[in-house]
Amino acid sequence: MGRVIVLAATPIGNLGDASRRLVETLSNATVVAAEDTRTAIHLMRALGIENRPRLIALHEHNERAKAAEVVELARDEDVVVLTDAGMPAISDPGFPLVEAAAAAGVTVTALPGPSAVLMALAVSGLPTDRFTFEGFPTRKAGERRRVFEALAGEQRTMVFFESPHRLADTLTDMGAGFGGDRRAVVCRELTKLYEEVKRGSLAELAEWAADGVKGEICIVVAGASGSADDVTIEEGVRLVLERVASGTRMKEASAAVADATGLSKRDLYEGALAAR
Repeated sequence: MGRVIVLAATPIGNLGDASRRLVETLSNATVVAAEDTRTAIHLMRALGIENRPRLIALHEHNERAKAAEVVELARDEDVVVLTDAGMPAISDPGFPLVEAAAAAGVTVTALPGPSAVLMALAVSGLPTDRFTFEGFPTRKAGERRRVFEALAGEQRTMVFFESPHRLADTLTDMGAGFGGDRRAVVCRELTKLYEEVKRGSLAELAEWAADGVKGEICIVVAGASGSADDVTIEEGVRLVLERVASGTRMKEASAAVADATGLSKRDLYEGALAAR
C-alpha cells in the first residue's frame, strides 16, 4: 500500500510557530528528508521530540538525483520533508521531489505553517488580492537590472527574497527598473526579536539600506498602475529620464515605462529626447 510524502512547514524564526501537527508528525516519523540534517535534529530537540527517524539529506545540490530514491521510499512508508525554515518547495528544496512524486503517482500532502512570502505580503500594506513571488534576484548586476525592467509593467504586487549584503544594490536596481518613486517595503527578521518593516519609495529604501542591513530579508514591491489615465505624458517622461540617469538606455527606458503606464513608447522616447 502506498504512503505519502509530507511537506512540513517549519518556523522561520520563532520556535513558538511550530504547529501541533508538525510536532505530532515528527514524533511519529520514520523517515525525514531534510535540507540540513543537523538543523532537523536541532529542531526536533528544541521541540522536545525524542523520536530519532532515519535522516536523508535533500538539498539544492542533490535533490534531483535523490528524488527517485525518496519517491520509492514513499511507496512503503511516509516521508516527511523539511527545509531549514518555512515551506519546502517555495524557494527551497522540494519542487523536483514533488514533480517526481506526481509523475510516479505518489501522494504528496503538506502541513501548513510559517511562510516568509505570505507574512511579508500580509504586513506590507500593499495590495494582497493579486501577487507574484519572484524569489531571489540574480546576483549579476546587469542581468538583474534587465529583469527588473522586464517586470516594470507587472501590475501584481511582487515579493522577492534577498541577502542583506546585496540589499542596497538590489533596491537601487529596482529603482532603475521600476522607477525610484515606486512604493516598496523591506521586511527584516520576520517573527524574530528584531523584526522590522520598513516602508517607503524604492529610492528612499535604497538610501536607508546603503549603511548596511542585517538579517533575513523580504522585499515587497507595488505593482504598476497599468493605466495611462493615472500617469500623464509629462510624468512618464520624468520616469524615463530617471531610468536613463540610472544607466538604462533611453530606448529600453521608454519601453519599460510604456509597459508600466500604457503610454505610447514613441511619445515617451520623443518627449525624453526633447527634455534632455
